[in-house]
Amino acid sequence: MFDPDDLEEIRAAKAEWEEETLGPTLERFGEREETFTTDTEGNEVDRLYTPDDISDTDYVDDVGFPGEEPYTRGVYPTMHRGRLWTMRQYAGFGTAEETNDRYQYLIDNGQTGLSVAFDLPTQMGYDSDADMAAGEVGKSGVAIDSLRDMETLFEGIPLDEVSTSMTINAPASVLLAMYVAVGDQQGVDRDQLRGTIQNDIMKEYVARNLYIYPPEQSMRLITDIFEFCASETPKFNTISISGYHIREAGSTAAQEVAFTLGNGIEYVQAAIDAGLDVDEFAPQLSFFFNAHNNVLEEVAKFRAARRMWAKIMEERFGAENPKSKQLKFHTQTGGSTLTAQQVENNIVRVSYQALAAVLGGTQSLHTNGKDEALSLPTEESVRTALRTQQILAHESGAADTIDPLAGSYYVEALTDEVESDAFDIIDEVDERGGMLDAVKEQWVQRQIQEVAYERQREIETGERVIVGVNEFKVDEEAHVDIEDVSEEDERRQVESLQQLRDDRDTEAVEDALEAIRDAAHGDANLMPLIVDAVKAYATVGEICNVLRDEFEEYHPGSAV
Repeated sequence: MFDPDDLEEIRAAKAEWEEETLGPTLERFGEREETFTTDTEGNEVDRLYTPDDISDTDYVDDVGFPGEEPYTRGVYPTMHRGRLWTMRQYAGFGTAEETNDRYQYLIDNGQTGLSVAFDLPTQMGYDSDADMAAGEVGKSGVAIDSLRDMETLFEGIPLDEVSTSMTINAPASVLLAMYVAVGDQQGVDRDQLRGTIQNDIMKEYVARNLYIYPPEQSMRLITDIFEFCASETPKFNTISISGYHIREAGSTAAQEVAFTLGNGIEYVQAAIDAGLDVDEFAPQLSFFFNAHNNVLEEVAKFRAARRMWAKIMEERFGAENPKSKQLKFHTQTGGSTLTAQQVENNIVRVSYQALAAVLGGTQSLHTNGKDEALSLPTEESVRTALRTQQILAHESGAADTIDPLAGSYYVEALTDEVESDAFDIIDEVDERGGMLDAVKEQWVQRQIQEVAYERQREIETGERVIVGVNEFKVDEEAHVDIEDVSEEDERRQVESLQQLRDDRDTEAVEDALEAIRDAAHGDANLMPLIVDAVKAYATVGEICNVLRDEFEEYHPGSAV
């Protein structure tokens, strides 16, 4: 990208600057007494970057243009000049009625996409009246037991006019089936349904532990969804391959990219092994990344991930459709970076993280509420979080030009560095037999845990400054409104579920569940049968329990 003679001249000029200008200043004043490293990798950050630091970069092959390989600068030719990212605030608590009210509030305040948070029992495939659900109903998200709850959740919200993301994994097939059923009830053609289902079970084994079935059986459900959606809901993203939770568990930026793309490789290979054509299902894959505080490292991470995925899809899997090579991603600001101390500081953290996501070319974005280290966010805090995105979009100028940090010697060098580090990790994963084997033997989990331990040690010793926590502290009580889910909400949800069981056609439910049980023994696609079951008002727990019986539950370290 640079002429060799020009580079030699730059090197000589830099050496002269270091001796004549920098040297006397350092001798007189020195520099700040701290270590200058990237936020998570711990790689040293040079004092100054010049064209010499990216002398091996080829503009066309390595950077290129938006909408063209290698997609470093973005997956669409116009990016945010053509259409702003989807402003998709993650929300869900208590009952479907309460969450519907919050969705209507967010839509009225300018939100452009819905994002459903489900409570812990739903995420684990339990009904609200199950023993395992006691005390957790509606606490970390909305309780969804049946199609009746899903109907209430989207009451007054036309599914052909919104894009909906659903953060659900082990029971993803059931919740997707309910969404399709609501669309059918509304008279929306299935090919008009838009959104994303997380459906990323690999990261559950790595970081969150909200799995139900063993990996092989979980992979079958995922590839069934790929096949079903390719023919039935082509505008719906079938998976959101998530680095977010990997980063929340403590990983570095390069680990987040490597393990996320490694999971993506595992899903693509599983689908190909199941007989699917890569260019038929790959365009419906999407990704989900975290945004942390080091703005420039995060921008580099997003750029590197796009470039890496294009290479992986072409070189490993022979993808020919350009859409198969485009890494489209949602971003959420870093929940683990938020502090209970001086919660107003979290607004600043979220703003910088959101800026990094926008500068990095995200397709959709969730900004956390300032109070999420304490509770579910209040209406006031989610409005502020949404306004953060709107100010970024309409006042900051960050979306006015595409990939504005391209060409920065530091950002380009850091993009190359993240890519190199991440590919080194993927190579080691390959040597261990792939992500599935690396996860089963707990190698991936150990890599993340070691980093998380080291970062916590740095905070406790003061090596890593967290404003308001270990530096710049104040002695005052926090006065924050708390969003609370009451025991009354749980009681009403359980009563509603019991009423549903009284009202529905029990024989139709039993027949639908038996059809799922029979199909689980073979290789038929389970999705159409699950759609039939939810339309008969079979519950999440009932469907998942049938599959528990047939697939068994997964226990790490056991034979699978």
